[in-house]
Amino acid sequence: MLTLSHTKLEALKRLSDENGIIGALAIDQRGSLKKMIAAGSTTDVGDEGIIRFKELVSEELTPYATSILLDPEYGLPAAKVRDKNAGLLVAYEKTGYDATEPGRLPDLLTEWSVKRLKAAGADAIKFLLYYDVDEDATINEQKHVFMERVGSECLAEDIPFFLEIVTYDATNEDVKSAEFAKVKPHKVIEAMREFSKPAYNVDVLKMEVPVNMNFVEGYAKDETVYTKEEAAAYFKEQSEATELPFIFLSAGVTAKLFQDTLVFAKEAGSTFNGVLCGRATWSEGVTPYATKGEGVGRDWLKSTGKKNIEELNAVLNTTASSWFNKISK
Repeated sequence: MLTLSHTKLEALKRLSDENGIIGALAIDQRGSLKKMIAAGSTTDVGDEGIIRFKELVSEELTPYATSILLDPEYGLPAAKVRDKNAGLLVAYEKTGYDATEPGRLPDLLTEWSVKRLKAAGADAIKFLLYYDVDEDATINEQKHVFMERVGSECLAEDIPFFLEIVTYDATNEDVKSAEFAKVKPHKVIEAMREFSKPAYNVDVLKMEVPVNMNFVEGYAKDETVYTKEEAAAYFKEQSEATELPFIFLSAGVTAKLFQDTLVFAKEAGSTFNGVLCGRATWSEGVTPYATKGEGVGRDWLKSTGKKNIEELNAVLNTTASSWFNKISK
């Protein structure tokens, strides 16, 4: 079980509901959000357009979320307008990775430290790591050392460390393919096992689900890779691979599929402790905002965005487990 300092425990409570369930909203996207807005706009919205969209999402949706994940580059104004009861996670990694170099190596925001992010109001630090357990050992060792550094920094500042792991296959770029779906359970579960080790000082893991639900029997439109029984077994194995609290990321799937996935996870015996849900909640609001302006974008968030998050919360209430059960008293 995880042992937390009083300061970390109180911070985690600020990020959760009263039952120890994390229903967090993620809008720490930077480059990808810029592209999404640009694709729907006839004019260059610039940095101000990104900042403003984040503010709208924060204003309209944090009353229905336990916390919000933002980036310090464009997101701090949105942090200031969030609901007073919503906690704040802040991203520490540079967005994206250098595609010209092998290994998708991580990097930190050069103008920030954990100390400074905490001073800016963060209740927790989030770091995104791309990881392939089967990649060259020298590359993975660099990542292990890097995460030890971030974990030590969070430990020194007595602030929770949320590690988000996005898996990939160094030999196959197409993560949406059936071929990747076949190896994904191994990639996700072994990454989870690795970063649950005490050396990294991780407090909460932010994980992908262990299968691509688009290839699960009964959910697949075409080809299937897993039977329902196989998929359920992977969810159970993932849950048993760690003693740490862990939450699921939405990975850009539709709101409906993400909700269905949480029900499937619960039925499979997964003891996940909530979600950090981004694009599944707000992505369809980008086009109204970009094409028709702030007022229409806000109206979308007030109606469909709110509906998405309330439906997700209803599912969370019946599927997620309390992280209180994973903390030693």
